[in-house]
Amino acid sequence: MHLAKALLEWYDQNARELPWRSTISPYRTWVSEVMLQQTQVETVIPYFNEWMKRFPDVESLAAADQQEVLSLWEGLGYYSRARNLHRAAQQIMEKRDGKLPESVEDLRKLPGIGPYTAAAIASIAFNADVAAVDGNIRRVLSRYFDVTDPARSSEGEKKIWALAQENLPKGRAGDFNQALMDLGSAICLPKNPDCEHCPLAEACIANRLGIQNERPVKLPRQQIPHVTVTAAVIRRNGHVLLAQRPSKGLLGGLWEFPGGTLEDSDRDLESCLKREVMEELGVVIKVSDSFGQYNHAYTHFKISLFAFFCEIRDGQEPQALASDDLVWVGLDELVNYPMGKVDRMIATRLIMESKNGFI
Repeated sequence: MHLAKALLEWYDQNARELPWRSTISPYRTWVSEVMLQQTQVETVIPYFNEWMKRFPDVESLAAADQQEVLSLWEGLGYYSRARNLHRAAQQIMEKRDGKLPESVEDLRKLPGIGPYTAAAIASIAFNADVAAVDGNIRRVLSRYFDVTDPARSSEGEKKIWALAQENLPKGRAGDFNQALMDLGSAICLPKNPDCEHCPLAEACIANRLGIQNERPVKLPRQQIPHVTVTAAVIRRNGHVLLAQRPSKGLLGGLWEFPGGTLEDSDRDLESCLKREVMEELGVVIKVSDSFGQYNHAYTHFKISLFAFFCEIRDGQEPQALASDDLVWVGLDELVNYPMGKVDRMIATRLIMESKNGFI
């Protein structure tokens, strides 16, 4: 088994020192693997360390308020991960006496745990002989075995998972999975892999054929839609109005400045904002000065958000028609409300310009 032998020899000498590896426990492995979904290791490390200070175990996480969980997660993105961690911790306390299940099948029953995460936890924390396939592992195996199917197609996925399982060294599955991850992160890079220093280079088919940059085979890239969005910075007596997004869906449970997407029927940004605020809050607003344009890319779409200072006309009271809650917040309190990246940019600018006397 050349692949496993060469890889583990390399890993034993070159394994990355990471905080979740210094002390291995099912809980720490679970949290780290969820944080690492769609997120770079360097970004995750400080979040993981802060998380462990505040929520060192399942019990403390289960007992926490969701808003505190989201606040600690702010900036990591993909907030459903935080909500799922919280829900899963509560289920583990209620139904499993505070202990994570050990099998892939039972782990999969918890919110937010898919095939890869379940396999990673089972192999790393419980020493189960199961393969795990993430983006790094997919790339390494696609090159090593010259997988010609698109790696993210159903056929490609089946082949890569099968290859991972076939080459798994019994008793060291966790190390094998982490070694593949480390190799993909440090050497078998998406572009211009460092084959000269790769322990698998000699037996790697893509390397021998000189087609490393053509593997893994990718599906045709779909065009990412671009959406124009408006947001209202509604002011009253030194406070601004925040709306809490519904708990399910994009950025669920986070706070935002009210507004929404520009529709074909809207004449302009101002009419869009007035319509959205009427639909969300049931009030008529006066739109005044612009407060900037903010651009952001999500996984499947991009937005350009245009913010405006606004006031509610004639003393009307806003209602939470399309949100879970509304709150008037002093500018110095904005830091206490978890937000998505764009709304946090608006809040940060409000605080700065207020301190500098510009608003």
